[in-house]
Amino acid sequence: MPVSDFELIQSWRQVLELSGLQAGQSVALLTAQGTNEQTLRCAIIAVQEKGAIANRLDLQPVNGGTSLSRDPLAFVGTTPLTNNRAAVEMLTASALVLDLMTLLFSAEQHEILAAGGRILLAVEPPEVLVRMTPTAQDREQVLAASKKLQAAKQMRVTSQAGTDATFALGDYPMLEEYGFVDRPGRWDHWPSGFLATWSNEGSAEGRIVLAPGDILLPQKSYLTAPITCHLEKGFVRAIEGGFEADHLRDYMDSFNDPEVYAVSHIGWGLQKRAHWAVMGFYDREASIGMDPRACAGNFLWSTGPNNEAGGTRDTACHIDIPMRGCTVMLDGMPVVKDGKLVEDAQ
Repeated sequence: MPVSDFELIQSWRQVLELSGLQAGQSVALLTAQGTNEQTLRCAIIAVQEKGAIANRLDLQPVNGGTSLSRDPLAFVGTTPLTNNRAAVEMLTASALVLDLMTLLFSAEQHEILAAGGRILLAVEPPEVLVRMTPTAQDREQVLAASKKLQAAKQMRVTSQAGTDATFALGDYPMLEEYGFVDRPGRWDHWPSGFLATWSNEGSAEGRIVLAPGDILLPQKSYLTAPITCHLEKGFVRAIEGGFEADHLRDYMDSFNDPEVYAVSHIGWGLQKRAHWAVMGFYDREASIGMDPRACAGNFLWSTGPNNEAGGTRDTACHIDIPMRGCTVMLDGMPVVKDGKLVEDAQ
């Protein structure tokens, strides 16, 4: 069911308050052809209510003739900001950028953040935004989990379906997503509520077995049969299964880049207001699938680029794979047990 403008404005008010927006500051609302009009309309009202200056920057789409999907995360790295210095300068000069089009993995996003800018991505449907409006408690939960991950040297993931994989940790920063941007140089995503990092180069080893009901993104599909991914020296070296395994492999091969098979970020969901089943109620072009990405107790791993963490891989193919029913251990201590956060699994 849709939400009213009033409800969405209330959510924007909370997000902007948590992000520390001050009167007189400039806010750039970055939009494109697919930007949700209600989200944009309510964001402008909430920005102006704070006494801040709202500037809309509408950019033309790119990658349409290259990508195999209309999902904004189906072909990453090249964005409407690529070679667009005038737009980059405007965003760099803004105290806050509300990304209503998706800039992820672009060099220009890194430049804006390095200059002290703050970027908040918000592209899910309005009712999803309202349901998962971030709170200060979300931040506390993510940061508490982050302390455990920062201290760990190894992550091991197992499941009854046959997953048994290990990842060495410590060389890359944390990806702490709690839904608002409360300090200079911070990027976040509303809605969210998950924690991740990147395994040390060449360290991912073992076997990941995707079970029926697990999810592929940006395909936004629930698997109907198992897929086995064999990891060796940080790469997926083989993908075994039926049609869905062939489909995944064919999609990845279409990029003609061996780095699409590299293991990217790894972590787990913490958001109890996210629900595994939600994605199935939406048209594939209506959502980018943040519910399964953030769903409490999932194991979320990905393939492709690591440039957003300071690495060198900038391949255009990025696949997120949320899984249910896994046990995630840090140096032998579980933080997720059989698909439930440890505090909920007692």
